[in-house]
Amino acid sequence: MQTTYIIISSLIALISPLVYTKAILKGEAKPHRTTRLVLLLITSLATVSLFAQHNTVAIWLAGISTLQSILIFSLSIKHGMGGWAKTDLFCLSIAFLGILLWQTTKLPVIALYASIGADFTGMVPSLVKTYHFPYTEIWIFYLLDVIAAIFSMLALSTWTIDQFAYPLYIFAINLAMVFLVIRPKLSLKKKVIL
Repeated sequence: MQTTYIIISSLIALISPLVYTKAILKGEAKPHRTTRLVLLLITSLATVSLFAQHNTVAIWLAGISTLQSILIFSLSIKHGMGGWAKTDLFCLSIAFLGILLWQTTKLPVIALYASIGADFTGMVPSLVKTYHFPYTEIWIFYLLDVIAAIFSMLALSTWTIDQFAYPLYIFAINLAMVFLVIRPKLSLKKKVIL
């Protein structure tokens, strides 16, 4: 059953950037450039870290996230929003700190947690952008990653913090983005009901 969950998680994670790419090219989504650069650095770090830990489950989600990051960052250069604000530069600094921690300690577990922390910091510009401009994102992209993370967690045979930390983080951050994108619609429905 573990292999089936890994396959399902990987397929969903492969579909989500295709959905997002289509939305970007149609002008329905405008990814934050700095966030996408940070996520590219961080997903690469997480993938290498999981590989070094011989993680056979979360590595698939992380590897696909890295491919997804390459594609979306490339598209964000022309079709995205944001740039080099103070918050963006801070996020880049945190990402580089995560890489530095990993390289100096040579401990894959520290690299994994540093990458999760840096990933969250890298998501801050997108979270803020989406809060203010929810129409610049599409919820289905993030929901697909939520579902992929669920299947990645279901594939775990050993429930240790090191094993489920990355998929759990992917689940939580993408769920937050789904909420931020659909929040105006929820507010509108609430007003209609009242």
